[in-house]
Amino acid sequence: MNDTTDPRPFRFFDNREKYLLFVTTCGEKWAIGERIGADLCKIVPEPPALRMFDAGTGDGTVMASVLRQLHGRFPTVPFLVVGKEISLEDVRLTLDKLPDRFSEHPQTVVVLTNMHYREAPWLCPADDEARQRVNWSEVALEGHTAHEFDLQIAGLHQTLADGWKVRTSPKTGNPVYVEPTVLVLYRSDHRFALDSVIPRFGEPPGGYDLVIAAQPYRARHPAELKVRHVLQPLAKSLAKGGRMITIQSTGQDPGMEIIRKIWPGEEPFQTPGPMLMQELRLRLEADFPEREYSIDSELSSFFRFSLHVMPNEVTENIGTSTRLAAWNAAVYVAQIDDERITDAMSDGAYLDATADVIGRHGGLWFVDESFLVVRRK
Repeated sequence: MNDTTDPRPFRFFDNREKYLLFVTTCGEKWAIGERIGADLCKIVPEPPALRMFDAGTGDGTVMASVLRQLHGRFPTVPFLVVGKEISLEDVRLTLDKLPDRFSEHPQTVVVLTNMHYREAPWLCPADDEARQRVNWSEVALEGHTAHEFDLQIAGLHQTLADGWKVRTSPKTGNPVYVEPTVLVLYRSDHRFALDSVIPRFGEPPGGYDLVIAAQPYRARHPAELKVRHVLQPLAKSLAKGGRMITIQSTGQDPGMEIIRKIWPGEEPFQTPGPMLMQELRLRLEADFPEREYSIDSELSSFFRFSLHVMPNEVTENIGTSTRLAAWNAAVYVAQIDDERITDAMSDGAYLDATADVIGRHGGLWFVDESFLVVRRK
C-alpha cells in the first residue's frame, strides 16, 4: 500500500515528538527498571551465559538499567542480550547506551533485530523466503574503553539505515520490516571466551532466563490478540527457571482523570493482567505444562511513576509548559490517536482540565501493573 494514499489516521505510537517528550518528562523507564530489578534475585543462570530478551527496547533506558543491575549481581557471568525493535531511531538510541555496558561488563553480547515477536527470540523468520533474505551483521568491537566502543558504534549508522527499513502492513497498518535484520555486537578481545555465547545464523539461541515485555502492544487490542501475537511466543522462549515480566498501564490514576474530562467514558485498558494470564494459560498449558502464571490479581504488582515537575510548579500557578507536558503524558499513556487529540486541542479546555487534575492531586502520576510467567526447573 502506498503510504501517501493510506487513509488510516496517524497512530499515536509513531509520533516521535510525543514519545520523546513522554520519556524525558516522566519516570516510567526508571520505574520499570526498578520493578524488573526486584525480580533479579530469583534468576539462577546456567552456563554458558545469562540470556535476556527485551521485547521492545525503545530508547534503551530499561535495557541499560537492567544490565547495570545484572552486572551487580553477576559480575563474572557472560551475558547474551537480545533486543527487538522496529524503530530505527530507537535502535540508535539503544546503541548509544551500550558503550558503557561493554566497558563495565566485557563479556557481553548484544543482539538487535527487527523481526516479529514470533521470530525475534529465535532470530529466525517464520517464512522460508524471508529466511533467505536475513541481513546478519556481526561487529567485533576493538579497544578497551567506552570511548573507543562509542566511536565504532557511531559508525554503524549506514548499516542500520539499510537494515531497519520498514513498510506499512496493509493488513494491520503497523510498521513491518522490509528485510529481516540481525546485528550482533561484542568485544573482540573477549571473542574466544564468548564463542559459545555468540549466536550464529541458523542456530537459534537457547531459552531465556529473563524476558522483558514492557508495554509491548496497543492497549485497546483484545486479550486474544495480545496473547496470540505477543505473549505466547515470548512465554515459549523461556529457559528452565526463566521469568517473563510483562508490564502495562492500568488507567487507575490521575492521568486517566484528565482523559475522561475530555472524553467521558473512555476505557482504553480493558485487559488486566489476570485476564491475559488466564488466556495465556489456556493456550499453553497442554503443550507447556511447566509454566506458572500470576492469574490471581493479588499476585500482580502495581507501581507508579510521575511527571517530573518542581514543587512550586504544582503548588503555585501551573505554567503552560507543565500543563502541556502533563497533557502529552496523559494522551500518550491512554494511546489516543492524533486525530482525536487535534480535535480536543482546538480550544483551551484540555489545558484547564489538565491543570485542575494536577492542582487537586499536587502532581501527576500513572499506575502500571506487572505480572509474571515462570518456567519451572
